[in-house]
Amino acid sequence: MSLIKLSAAELSEKLASGEVSSVEVTKAHLDRIAAVDGDIHAFLHINAKALETAAEVDAKRAAGETLGELAGVPIAIKDVLATLEMPSTAGSKILEGWIPPYDATVVARLRAANLIPLGKTNMDEFAMGSSTEHSAYGPTHNPWDLDRIPGGSGGGSAAAVAAFEAPIALGSDTGGSIRQPAAVTGSVGVKPTYGSVSRYGAIALASSLDQVGPVSRTVLDSALVHDIIGGHDPRDSTSLKDAWPSFAAAARAGAKAESLKGLRIGVVKELDAPGFQSGVTQRFHEALDLLAANGAEIIEVSAPNFEYAVAAYYLILPAEASSNLAKFDSVRFGLRVNPPGGGTVEDVMAATRGVGFGPEVKRRIILGTYALSAGYYDEYYGSAQKVRTLIQRDFNAAFSQVDVLVSPAAPTTAFKLGEKLNDPLAMYINDITTIPANLAGVPGMGLPIGLAPEDGLPVGIQIMAPQRADDRLYTLGATLERLLEEKWGHTLLSQAPDLAPGEMFAATEGAV
Repeated sequence: MSLIKLSAAELSEKLASGEVSSVEVTKAHLDRIAAVDGDIHAFLHINAKALETAAEVDAKRAAGETLGELAGVPIAIKDVLATLEMPSTAGSKILEGWIPPYDATVVARLRAANLIPLGKTNMDEFAMGSSTEHSAYGPTHNPWDLDRIPGGSGGGSAAAVAAFEAPIALGSDTGGSIRQPAAVTGSVGVKPTYGSVSRYGAIALASSLDQVGPVSRTVLDSALVHDIIGGHDPRDSTSLKDAWPSFAAAARAGAKAESLKGLRIGVVKELDAPGFQSGVTQRFHEALDLLAANGAEIIEVSAPNFEYAVAAYYLILPAEASSNLAKFDSVRFGLRVNPPGGGTVEDVMAATRGVGFGPEVKRRIILGTYALSAGYYDEYYGSAQKVRTLIQRDFNAAFSQVDVLVSPAAPTTAFKLGEKLNDPLAMYINDITTIPANLAGVPGMGLPIGLAPEDGLPVGIQIMAPQRADDRLYTLGATLERLLEEKWGHTLLSQAPDLAPGEMFAATEGAV
């Protein structure tokens, strides 16, 4: 089998046995990027030192050094994460060409574990979007259909994984930016418990919502990455000091589980809406039937305040974004635009932010500044935070009845590029199923469950667990992944032949 079709875990085994070298694996993925990324546009920057780093890992292995399980495996990195020697733009012109003087903690941990950064992936500007159309550097295309979006804001990472340009990737999730792209590209994406993965070096959108997590083609691969990037970081004031179990062990246990007997799975009534695309609803209920047939108890639960989640989120996020983006002032770093004839610092700042920020970023800054303004703070931002508390209570009540919660990971399959670009409300509602988990800080996983019959595009299920119970995602996710593979005879992505990107879906028509 082609190296680019192997999972990270499979590549790890071949690297450890000496069957292949990290240089060979890295070159195969760089060649794939060169061949297809002109159509996909998953990457904004390719790491010029990738092969050099791979050769160093090969030398360490040859010298008998003890290496981590994923040593020598390539990984793509969302451009929201600070990286030494590579630009970190957050998809914005205001940071064009900026090279940080440090690595984000998660990137530093990847390097310490001897993974090979392939480059930086495209994203909606400052992670504001659900389609990766708001990137200042042009949209990313969905490998399943080049005329459709790959989700957002982390569409670049999801598309890179789905197009076999990288076996694994890092993303960030503020309202669904890992799980929703995973749903529409047929990949696996995990938003960990808030505070369990360091945000140090992640360019902030909304500090109380942002969380870094893995993107992959298998549940085990995400677990292996999560094991590396997770854990306490004293440089992140919100970082939890908990000792975490091995998520890879949880995934491996789930893959071997013979029965789901005793597991209580809650279906959130408010997130199984009649307005969702029919094929999404159909595949979701087929997945529930499969889980029930293998012993799980399916229980409908109600979370009545979830219906206010989108409204609350789009007050809290813009308010925090307005504050976080104030640092981009033309003075300290990033773009500087001098108005004709010169001017004051305020004039330079206004000119720079006017040119450097795109329309979606400006829209949310204005909304957030208004929500925080005198006379409106309590009415808007304060009220939204009260709704957030009610949503957290809904989760607590639900988890008193069940072990995990499930819903569709997105209400539709990938929509066409440009279809919702000029309708912000339609774009915002696309995150209706994923936003509640961010507001409550609970972990969530997006996992492919088949193709929608009406358009042949991927559908995803979302699994949510209580705070600090991320291992439940991996256990159930790996079990469901195995059950689906047994049903289809192959996984949705890993067994697809190396076709042109726009033809990938043709190889998996049986995966329904």
